[in-house]
Formats: sequence, C-alpha cells, structure tokens
Amino acid sequence: MAAAMPRTTTRGVLFVHGTPAALCPHITWAVEAVLDEPVSLDWIPQPAAPRTVRTELAWVGAPGTGAELASALRGWDGLRYEVTEDPSPGCDGARWSYTPRLGIHHAMTSASGDAVVQEDRLREAILRTRGDVVALHEEIDLLLGIPWDEELEPFRYAGDGAPVRWLHQTG
Repeated sequence: MAAAMPRTTTRGVLFVHGTPAALCPHITWAVEAVLDEPVSLDWIPQPAAPRTVRTELAWVGAPGTGAELASALRGWDGLRYEVTEDPSPGCDGARWSYTPRLGIHHAMTSASGDAVVQEDRLREAILRTRGDVVALHEEIDLLLGIPWDEELEPFRYAGDGAPVRWLHQTG
C-alpha cells in the first residue's frame, strides 16, 4: 500500500479594498473558481471611495493560490485589491497589489512580511540607472511596490476594524 504524501498548504488573505458593487458577484465567482469551494463575502461600504464596497477573505490552499487569485481578478475596471500568501515549505511568501492606474505589482515577502528584492532585479536596476542616484531610488521604489502602497494606503486605513472571514479548507 502506498503511503499518502502530506500535501503542503499555505494561507493568505484577499483584501478587496474597493470595487463597484456591480462586480461583487463576479469577484465572488472568480474566488470560488480558484478556491474550488463556495465562499460568502461580506461587502461593506468603502469610505475612501464613495459608491464602492470592500471585503476581506482569509484563505487556505496549495502554494500558488495567491497568484491564481491575483490573476483571476487582474484588470477589472474600478477594482483595487491585494493578495497575500504566507511562506510554506519550499515556497517564499508573496504579495500582489493591484490598482486600475498602476496595474499589478508582485513582491516576494519575508517571514515578517517585508518585501524581498531578488539580487538579479537589484543588479538590473543598478545597471539600468547607470550611477544616477535619483533614478536608482525610483527603481528601488518600484521594486518594493512603493507607488502601489501609496495609492492603496487610504483604502487600507478605511478598512481598519473590518471583519476578516477565515476560510478553512476541508478534506
């Protein structure tokens, strides 16, 4: 009899910082398709953007689920979101941030949640900026996702105190 190999799982959080209410069912369906189970999202008003709503969902799944969630939601008009994925055995943590103006940003994350810049990306930034300190600073800001953080920060604060629904995978 073959022994069952333990399946590696990770967890993360989907933060929909703001979306028009008309997209809510579509977002729910996209999340359900990725997680392969029904979800119930509690939509509440987003004070930072009138006529939009927000929600949060903690999820558990296989490594790579965060990337699948980020991809499933990418490019929708008026949607702002972040997806986090915790590190798991053999896999780095990650964060995806999306705004309609900036598009998507991906960063690997440390165990404490800090953005981690791979050495090849840092070397490329140094080569591309050719000793221009201001340009290098701008490149590093892009690598760290600073413009996304600045754009999403008002939406994050507006969500302080919002409930997080924990989704635990069964089976």
